[in-house]
Formats: sequence, structure tokens, C-alpha cells
Amino acid sequence: MEHFYTLQGEGAYSGQAAYFIRLGGCDVGCVWCDVKESWDAEAHTMMNIDCIVEAALAHPGRIAVITGGEPAIYDLEKLCSALRKAGFRIHMETSGAYPIRGEFDWITLSPKKFKAPVIESLLKASELKVVVYNKTDFKWAEEHASKVSENCILYLQPEWSKKDEMTPLIIDYIQQHPKWQLSLQTHKYINIP
Repeated sequence: MEHFYTLQGEGAYSGQAAYFIRLGGCDVGCVWCDVKESWDAEAHTMMNIDCIVEAALAHPGRIAVITGGEPAIYDLEKLCSALRKAGFRIHMETSGAYPIRGEFDWITLSPKKFKAPVIESLLKASELKVVVYNKTDFKWAEEHASKVSENCILYLQPEWSKKDEMTPLIIDYIQQHPKWQLSLQTHKYINIP
């Protein structure tokens, strides 16, 4: 759908330079999705892997983030292989609704109630990022935290349109459950893509 060089805005790599590769196509349908134009894969022009890698190499950062849409609907082995050969560290942002195909250095899994993650993907998560839209999402977060590996970093992130209401609840929750950390969408606060 699009590709651009920016800073990672969320999670463990927040603030680091990264080249984002946003793939079109998603059937998860999150009501709060901020990139709904990514849902229809056919609405976007195909781009070959060599062109994607060449565009990424034009920038000095060597983290490539494959996101969507829902990137796990695709077999990403060839894209991962080409990026790795070019010297990139490869990250993925996924809902986990599909098995992950490709070799990744870091996987951010953000489970959605609209299409639950598969256990195979949960076990591969480097970080679990649960978007908190309402108070019941804490229970949802705990259910999924029990399914990831013990090395997975656990994040709670306020849904952007409800950040003023949810952030204080998240802070209180983390103070009571310190295995969790706060993730903020810093790219939105500083107005970058």
C-alpha cells in the first residue's frame, strides 16, 4: 500500500529509525483502525520485492517494519530473505490472526477481538501489544498474556481516540500488575507517519 522512512512510534523499538512497508489487505476489521484504506488489497498497485528493497536501501536505518493491513495473510519468506540479504533487521506488526510465514527478528502481536490470534503466532510474539479501548480489555490482555512465551514483553496501549480516558486506567493497572508496560503512539504525539 505504501512505504516510508520514519521513526518507530510504539513498543520496544519506539524512537528508532525504521523503514515501514505497509501491505494492503486485511480482513480483521478493527473499528479503530487508523489505516482502513489498507483493507482492500486490490486498491493498491503491486510492487516487486527488488523495488521495495531498493527504496529501503536509500535510507541509512536498517530496521524494516512489515505492517498492514494484516501482513500475515501473505507468505513473506521471499521479502524477508531479500531484506535480510540487504542487511536489514526485520520486524513485523500483526494481529496474529494467521500463521506467520517468513523469518523475523521481532514480532509485535496485537490481538484483536474481531479475529482472534492463532496460538502458533502468539508463541512467536516478541512483544504483545494490547490496545485498550474499554475496561474489559484488561481481561482480554491477561487472556493473551497467558498464551505468549515468558520472554515476550507485555504492553498496554490506549486506543488513540480514548487516550485521555484510558491512559490513567492503564497507568493504575500497570502499577497493580507490573509485568505490563505502557506503550504510547509517540508518532501521533509528534505528528509523523
